[in-house]
Amino acid sequence: MVSRLFTLGVLALLTGCLAGPRGPRYDPVGQRPETVRTGPHFWWGIGQSNFQNEDPGVKPGQPEFFRTDWDVFADKGRVPPKENGTDSWSNYDKDIVAMKRIGVTHARLGIEWARVEPKPGVWNQKALDQYATMIRKLRAAGIEPVVTLWHFTMPDWLVNDFHRDSTRWLHPDFQEHWKQYVDRVTRRFGTSVSIYVPQNEPNSDVNLGWIAGQWPPGIWLDFHNRNRATTASIEAFRTAADIIRRNAPHAKVIAIESLNYFERFFPYDPTGAFFHASQRANFDHLDGVADKCDLIGLNYYYTEVASPLTAMTMGKRSGPGITLLGWKIKPVGLRRELNLVWHRYRKPIVVSENGIATGHDVKRIKYLVDHLIEMDRARMLDGVDVRGYFAWTLADNYEWQFGYKGPFGLSKLNADRTDYILRPSAMFYKGIIESQQYAARLRNEDIAPDHVEAIKEAW
Repeated sequence: MVSRLFTLGVLALLTGCLAGPRGPRYDPVGQRPETVRTGPHFWWGIGQSNFQNEDPGVKPGQPEFFRTDWDVFADKGRVPPKENGTDSWSNYDKDIVAMKRIGVTHARLGIEWARVEPKPGVWNQKALDQYATMIRKLRAAGIEPVVTLWHFTMPDWLVNDFHRDSTRWLHPDFQEHWKQYVDRVTRRFGTSVSIYVPQNEPNSDVNLGWIAGQWPPGIWLDFHNRNRATTASIEAFRTAADIIRRNAPHAKVIAIESLNYFERFFPYDPTGAFFHASQRANFDHLDGVADKCDLIGLNYYYTEVASPLTAMTMGKRSGPGITLLGWKIKPVGLRRELNLVWHRYRKPIVVSENGIATGHDVKRIKYLVDHLIEMDRARMLDGVDVRGYFAWTLADNYEWQFGYKGPFGLSKLNADRTDYILRPSAMFYKGIIESQQYAARLRNEDIAPDHVEAIKEAW
């Protein structure tokens, strides 16, 4: 097991180029902003995904019954089963009510491809119509939908367990079916969607699926097909962007990637090879699609040292500064990554996911505080064009290979699963949104008075 984890640490070294990113490594130095105003058009959002939140809503034997590759993977015992998520298919109204209470201006909503197309070429119009209704209700509540067309899951009919070089992204029919899916969805939604995300974190998907073996297709150290999958996902993004431009010329396109920050530590990496390789793994997909997007979405959770030892220890650590999933909390990494992306691409950026897995909500509040401050430093002191921030996530939900062990939510389901119980962190986020002067607000005692002392103690 240790040797496998060690090998994971050399992932990007074996995927090809060791050259670092075009933009300079940014090591910001500056003071904490005194007062920050984000302006009326800043996106204050919250993130959700289809698979993590939706219940199936159909039973085996019904014509609309569908399965995803993650369902197949769970059947094999490779990951925990999802079951019903947060029942957000059967009762999305409760999600809208909770988001309205928090006061977000934008909400990420994912479309489950398998639900829309349960069999090749067979379309579930009722499902498409329900998604359209969910979008309409969001807009009626004053919340702008940010629609993700692919968030890690694919229909089970794109799974080929017998030929690893012909499954998922690499399925011989994938590109044609993807083209039809994107066209069908974007034509149905018409002018009701003004922001599309063709793919969420394809860089994570290919690395965890073909190298770490933790996600579908569950293959270990297949560098060749990992690179092929990256190329296929780039082609699919570019196709989707063209279709969106045609069917919804008013809409913005966001390219969202997992862009956690990697640091170089000389004793572990004297030549810088691991550092540059880690950056390569971060950016190879985005390099291929940046010219097709209007904004870049940066999903940031942690900072790590670029070293094979990282792979050996991640997920096994605990203590101060470590999340329940073993991720190291380092808020300044968000500022550094924002600068790196800005100098590399010169595209507007949204922080499209940011959150913490913790059972202690005071830690969640501190996490929000510290990361929002670093985002502001990037904006106000470094000149990075940051257009929005999305907290992850509305409620505790299914967290992929971790099952339900990673509570990221600003809320949780109540006992009968009909409503969300908002945590103090949700009310704190609400206060930030309402004030739009959060750095100044943090110095005052007008934030959720019951929790001021706890916040001070944590900070």
